Amino acid sequence: MTAVRIPPTLRAEVGGARQLEADGETVRDVLEDLTGRYPALAPHLWEGGDVAPFVNVYVGGEDVRTLDGLETEVNGSQVILLPAMAGG
Repeated sequence: MTAVRIPPTLRAEVGGARQLEADGETVRDVLEDLTGRYPALAPHLWEGGDVAPFVNVYVGGEDVRTLDGLETEVNGSQVILLPAMAGG
C-alpha cells in the first residue's frame, strides 16, 4: 500500500482524511484505486484519462512529470497530490 497525502482543498471529497492508503505499482494504479473508492475525487484529478494539468503529483518528493508521468513506479514512496492554486 502507498500513502497518499490529500491537500486541504480535496479533503471534503475523501471524508476529511489528510492521508489515505492506496494500492498499486504505478502512479496511475494508485490514483485509479483512490478515485475508484472515492468517486467524488475523480473530477478533481482526471481530465481526458490523464492527470488534470492543474494537479501536481509528487512521488518521493519528485514531480512525476519529470519522471515517467503516470507510469512512475511508487515503490512504497509517499504520493503527494497538490492542486495548483489561483487567485490574487
